Amino acid sequence: MSRYRRWNDLLELLAAAGQLQIEDAAKALNVSEATVRRDFDELARQQMLTRIRGGAVAQAVNYDLPLRYKSERHPSEKRRIGELAASMVTIGQVVGLNGGTTTTEVARGLATRPNLSRGGTEPAVTVVTNALNIATELAVRQHIKIVATGGVARPQSYELTGPLANDTLERVTLDVAFLGVDGIDAVAGATAHNEGEASINQLMARQARKVIIVADSSKIGRRAFARICGPAEIDVLVTDTGIAAEDVALLEAAGIDVVTA
Repeated sequence: MSRYRRWNDLLELLAAAGQLQIEDAAKALNVSEATVRRDFDELARQQMLTRIRGGAVAQAVNYDLPLRYKSERHPSEKRRIGELAASMVTIGQVVGLNGGTTTTEVARGLATRPNLSRGGTEPAVTVVTNALNIATELAVRQHIKIVATGGVARPQSYELTGPLANDTLERVTLDVAFLGVDGIDAVAGATAHNEGEASINQLMARQARKVIIVADSSKIGRRAFARICGPAEIDVLVTDTGIAAEDVALLEAAGIDVVTA
């Protein structure tokens, strides 16, 4: 188990319980108590938890983990979702991508699609993104034109937000927007933990002819603090086969086409 995967699991256990003893955490993760103690100390230095004698207590930040931790959650599902979503893009389209681990996989799917690297002088696809990591990964791909928004970077997600990001998006139109979210259900629609990210993602959706949510099944039926867009504004949800049949029925009844990878 990688260090980040272990840290992610520890923070999830802590978020669920509120308080966690070193002995219990070691048993849950099948690692030594010394390892857990070092992990707790390092996470406390990063202000991800508060150390107490013999364990740790949760902080609110656990519910909005940095991207490097989130990348260890459901990696194979996110990779399949990303590849399927990338296959929905046609040559010549303008694609919007917000930040997040799943949209990063969509970007990687676009970067490695053989039929997009056609060797011409013109880019096959234009990607508009407010995610620093996605812009960096795609900048070296000659078949993809990158438009990065301005804005203030959030270290948790590498997303640029604020008036400068808004100004860029208001000047472009998108054929399709792929949005990663923290939660989606048939009533609230797509939601995010951070209101700044939700605002820029809402604008990206508004500028697009088609809105596709990319989210693994752990996000289905969940609601986060800030609303991105309602069910009527979502065309497609790309998720994994772990989604419950009742959730599929509810989302499709709300007018969202559910596709599984």
